[in-house]
Amino acid sequence: MVHLTPEEQEMLDGKQGRLKQVAMENIVRYAQVLGASKLCRVTKATVFCGAHNYLEVCKSGDFHEVFSKMNLARDERIPFDCVDKNCYVQSCVAASDQFEYEIFDQPKEVFEKNSYYLEESRKAGVIIAGSCSPYLMGWIPVRGEHFVTTESGVTILGNSLWGACCNADGIEAAFWSAICGRTPYWGYHVKENRYGTHLFHIKARLDSSMDWEVLGKAMGKRLPLTGCTPVIEGNFEGVDFVKLKSFFTALAITTNCRMCHIVGITPEANTLEEAFMGHEILGEDTIEDKDIANAYEELCETEEGSVDLVSLGCPHYDIHQIQEVAEYMKGKKVHPGTRFMVWTVYPVKAMADLNGYTKIIEEAGGTIQTSTCPVTIGDCFLKHYPGQVYDSLKQSGSVRSDGSAQRVYYTDKYHCMDAAVSGQWREEYRWKKKF
Repeated sequence: MVHLTPEEQEMLDGKQGRLKQVAMENIVRYAQVLGASKLCRVTKATVFCGAHNYLEVCKSGDFHEVFSKMNLARDERIPFDCVDKNCYVQSCVAASDQFEYEIFDQPKEVFEKNSYYLEESRKAGVIIAGSCSPYLMGWIPVRGEHFVTTESGVTILGNSLWGACCNADGIEAAFWSAICGRTPYWGYHVKENRYGTHLFHIKARLDSSMDWEVLGKAMGKRLPLTGCTPVIEGNFEGVDFVKLKSFFTALAITTNCRMCHIVGITPEANTLEEAFMGHEILGEDTIEDKDIANAYEELCETEEGSVDLVSLGCPHYDIHQIQEVAEYMKGKKVHPGTRFMVWTVYPVKAMADLNGYTKIIEEAGGTIQTSTCPVTIGDCFLKHYPGQVYDSLKQSGSVRSDGSAQRVYYTDKYHCMDAAVSGQWREEYRWKKKF
């Protein structure tokens, strides 16, 4: 049985409207399936808004009908007209850029439909952010704060780096929580469940964000796919936020991990003992430089060929990363047959405009994009580019798995830019782990 507070019971009884009632009904059923005895209050959420391809199975031109069937699991039309007033809700990446569509080879009707979906979500109270990196826009949960998100990288980042509390909920459950401000009290929402299970001794040098990102892959090869919370210990001098977001995102997609303690860095792991909370270590391993180098070899195509698309930014770039791109590309020219794109969030794009970085990148032949990403846009865009280069393990892996390109290359951002200028993939662009 799920015990509800008076306010939660009021929502379930329909006294706060049909939308909140249905959202609460779904959350209560969800809690029952999970075996949760109560709910907890959610104060931050990211939700997957926009006219995404999977929604097309619902043959309707009415956003609210589509939302009711696909996100609320109801045949009746229930207008999505509010989110919880105490929950800070942002939108994730959408199916289309909010300003352009021709550059992505998308039909105008797709662009207009996406704009319509986003506008209806905005009216309901969702802040349209269009990003997998809500923390770049002030969406940062603090230690002990409960949140929901559809982004795997945000889940593990929030749990691990900030000590906030989140599980791997689906798209629909995130909407329910955003509407009623509640989620089942289970999993990582429960303090006693946030202990480490597997220990990794990191002997490799971790100098760059690429080192950290491929570390996520190397660890993932040695962890069970589910039910683990790794703990890593080592010399992490020089670590910063960009390196950690790269690591956590790679670890999340490689293993389905939703939390990782870094001894001496993450809030609940000041010591090794604190990270494990008195529990038995279920597995122990060591990662060396050669393990990271070997993990990379599985991630990058070996065949040389044309470079038709170069994409930087997954997670989306911050302003310092864009500054680094602008400084490197200044005076260079992208190959005429290559499309070069840098992905970021709306306010960072405005900062790039203000600081002249956008102009430098555009003069070089590239563009700065917002709102979405190549994989989210999908095949209508990617099918035109046989050879694709990414500085993101997540993005390159997704493109490789869905067969959207003939050749997919993965390397650090500087070699990505070299490839954009030459228009050809060369062996020298492959990332080399420095021993």
